[in-house]
Amino acid sequence: MMGSEERDREIEEGISGSISRSGSISSSSGLREPLVLNNNNINKRRNTTSQLAIVGANVCPIESLDYEIIENELFKQDWRSKTKNEIAQYICLKWSLSLLIGLLTALVAFFNNISVENIAGFKLLFTNNLMLTQHYHQAFLVYVSSNMILSIIAASLCAFLAPAAAGSGIPEVKAYLNGVDAQAILAPSTLFVKIFGSIFGVAAGFVVGKEGPMVHTGACIANFLGQGGSKRYRLTWKWLRHFKNDRDRRDLVTCGAAAGVAAAFRAPVGGVLFALEEAASWWRSALLWRTFFTTAVVAVVLRGFIQLCHGGKCGLFGEGGLIMFDVNSAHPAYSTPDLLVVIFLGVIGGLFGSLYNYLVDKVLRAYSIINERGPIFKVLLVMFVSFLSSCCSFGLPWLSKCIPCPPHLGDECPTIERSGQYKNFQCPPNHYNDLASLFFTTNDDAIRNLFIAGSNKRFQFASLVIFFVAIYFLGIITYGIAIPSGLFIPVILAGASYGRLVGSIVDSFTVLDVGLFALLGAASFLGGTMRMTVSLCVILLELTNNLLMLPLVMLVLLISKSVADCFNKGVYDQIVEMKGLPYMEAHAEPYMRQLIASDVVSGPLFIFSGIEKVGNIVHTLKVTRHHGFPVIDEPPLTDAPELCGLVLRSHLLVLLKHRTFTKERGMTGSSIMRKFKAHDFAKAGSGKGINLEDLDISEDEMEMYVDLHPITNGSPYTVLETMSLAKAAVLFRELGLRHLLVVPKTPARPPIVGILTRHDFMPAHVLGLYPHLDPHKQRAD
Repeated sequence: MMGSEERDREIEEGISGSISRSGSISSSSGLREPLVLNNNNINKRRNTTSQLAIVGANVCPIESLDYEIIENELFKQDWRSKTKNEIAQYICLKWSLSLLIGLLTALVAFFNNISVENIAGFKLLFTNNLMLTQHYHQAFLVYVSSNMILSIIAASLCAFLAPAAAGSGIPEVKAYLNGVDAQAILAPSTLFVKIFGSIFGVAAGFVVGKEGPMVHTGACIANFLGQGGSKRYRLTWKWLRHFKNDRDRRDLVTCGAAAGVAAAFRAPVGGVLFALEEAASWWRSALLWRTFFTTAVVAVVLRGFIQLCHGGKCGLFGEGGLIMFDVNSAHPAYSTPDLLVVIFLGVIGGLFGSLYNYLVDKVLRAYSIINERGPIFKVLLVMFVSFLSSCCSFGLPWLSKCIPCPPHLGDECPTIERSGQYKNFQCPPNHYNDLASLFFTTNDDAIRNLFIAGSNKRFQFASLVIFFVAIYFLGIITYGIAIPSGLFIPVILAGASYGRLVGSIVDSFTVLDVGLFALLGAASFLGGTMRMTVSLCVILLELTNNLLMLPLVMLVLLISKSVADCFNKGVYDQIVEMKGLPYMEAHAEPYMRQLIASDVVSGPLFIFSGIEKVGNIVHTLKVTRHHGFPVIDEPPLTDAPELCGLVLRSHLLVLLKHRTFTKERGMTGSSIMRKFKAHDFAKAGSGKGINLEDLDISEDEMEMYVDLHPITNGSPYTVLETMSLAKAAVLFRELGLRHLLVVPKTPARPPIVGILTRHDFMPAHVLGLYPHLDPHKQRAD
């Protein structure tokens, strides 16, 4: 219930007290002291937590999503009147939309990979040809200028057209599925920029990946298909009106996020588990089936397109264009010393991962100061990072010594005019530059080179150290600039490099191949940064096609996550917190166990009668940005004041727009039921809904009445005021609520104490009321 225009206070507030029909309140002395002593006067308590969040690189107002089913009389009438054919049509449409999400996400992924492979491939090919003729200065200028042009295009799209498309997008999708709706995060313009900005950004040689952006892209596709049509874009279909609600859109966006992971890694099961473990806050078995179906469609479609590109039919894009790092040639066999090395890798991955998250957080905060100065500064920052990345990619290979080609490889070494792990660079014939094989190529090919099995002498010790340090810090400074950028690839690159480095050190007393050590290093770094276990394990096994590595990958992920959790949160959790998105955690904070629900409700509380004067409704909507209001039935309708339910702001605006008023104060619900259908109150698509400023209500109409009973949710979720705040927080999150009504324990009180919303559970609000509960202050004392 967060308004999109108010900056300071947009959530439902409540205090106990005697409640009048006009919505005014008077103080009551019946309030009890909280379980912990506090000197604040609850009647003066207000929630002052910010309702602004950083979306992309812009500060935007945010709203909550209505995942709860609004069971008012119109909704019940609509479902009672549905025929079996209409219900079957609704079910078929849900599966059809899941099919379309999988199909379109797969097409976008294929288009992304073809574009990146060809743009980056031709750039590297042209530069390499100049290197072969020893025109090194011209090659450097071509390489840097090509990267600069591509980066400017990507940055301009993000800075001027869709700022919300910058970054990974996974934190925003995660927050959306938690119930937070930030401006434009899933808009069509964001989808467009996400696709093309990711192509140009990755092809520009940045240390970024397409995987995070693909998750955001899949979610945008799902959101667009789930709009139920949009009047703004003149795409309105009546047969899609059933999906004009946040609940069904949430399910579709979950399918889209899973499809994005499946498309990025060709890991359908990993995509389902990623949505379950990391993205979605609410899950059920029916959604599991639909998500699995969507990712299966992605896998089938991608496999079909890959077959079409065999034999160079898609330019430089071959069967290796989509991420698939086959390590089947190395058979894992391990003993006790190997397990000790794996445990060591897990510990190192946890330490490096926690440090990586700490530095990313600091860099993002520094970049926000630059980005808030305007789009031009965003582009300039991208240009600077592009120049630095290009200098590292072109300059660092000169530090490496040329290595003679292995005699058994023949024409495969050095690699000329194609991808491979034996780049000639500046070396004489029959020699290769191992550092150029990692830097002077696409990120996907660099990972393949690190994962490849065989001799540990393929890469020199010093080359692996240089590559790890460079990629580690380039990945940190690149994330946060105004381009679509994923964290998976930089983390895999850094982890695989130090994994192979460790493998080369312990080669004398281990039987595990260095390529497998690279895989375990990537797993440890992923676990240390992202703090996922099950989904990452399955993704890594699917993209490497090596199920025999399952025990070792599980072990290293568990260790790295456990070690990193001792220092800070996962990278996506940190970014969600830094952006100011009010994310509800799966667990309640320990200090919440010392409070009860009524300890954090705030005031004033605005309520309506079941039959309310139009002027009172208009006035309340003008002076507040609340999105939900309690409805109280009073005598003579009832013997005593009783809670009728909750009415939404958007539903009130529909009634006001259609002027369903009467001069006399009486029950007119039957006429409203005949005039309206449930879909008349459905949520708007991409366009704007009804605004109070657009209504023109005369003075005479202000004195008329409107019956709110047909649009009032008669079964809102309620809790007793004495419920533990920790218990209420878990209930709020698990049910995906937007409003949680707090009712008194004793009957001789007004029927409602207040309303709990997302922001009432935020640490900033709770610890602001009770600062002595702050665990950080307690540790400092």
